[in-house]
Amino acid sequence: MYDELTRIDIEKMQEELRYRRLELQPKIIEEVQRTRAFGDLSENYEYKAAKQEQRRNTARIRYLENMIKTAKIIDDTAADDEVGLFDKVTIWLEEDEEEQVIQVVTTVRCDPSKGFISKESPLGKAILGKKVGDSVTVKVSDDYSYTLTIRKLEPGSDTGEAPLMQY
Repeated sequence: MYDELTRIDIEKMQEELRYRRLELQPKIIEEVQRTRAFGDLSENYEYKAAKQEQRRNTARIRYLENMIKTAKIIDDTAADDEVGLFDKVTIWLEEDEEEQVIQVVTTVRCDPSKGFISKESPLGKAILGKKVGDSVTVKVSDDYSYTLTIRKLEPGSDTGEAPLMQY
C-alpha cells in the first residue's frame, strides 16, 4: 500500500534527505573515525554510540527514499463546508465535556500532542468529509468508541507548519 502524501510532504522529505546525506552523514563518519582511534573497540562506548548514530541515520535515509519513491501524491482540497486535509476543526468531545482544536494531516506529519491528527487514524477517518454540526462516532476498537460534534471549521491549506514525524 502506498502512503498518500502531499507535494509539501515530499519536499520536506527531500529537504531532510539532502541534509542527512550532505551535512549529517559526513559529520557522523568523522565521529566514527575519531572514536575508533581511542583503542579497544570492545570497551569503547564513544565508538559504539557513533556507530549507532550512523545506523540510525542510514535507516532514516532508506525510509525517506522509500517513502518518496512509493508515495501517491494527493491534493489537500475539499469542499468549503466539509472537513478536509489541513483544515482547523473545533470538536466537542461529549464524554469529556471538552472542546479541542485539531488539524487533520497526512500520516508522516501527525503529532496528536500538538493537535495534528493523521487522516488514517480513527478520528481522522471519522471526521474527513463531515460538516459543522455533524455528530460523529469514532470507533477506536471493537470495545471502545466515543461521540463528538464538529463545532467549527476553518478552511486551511498545507502551509508546512506540521513538521515531519521523527523516530
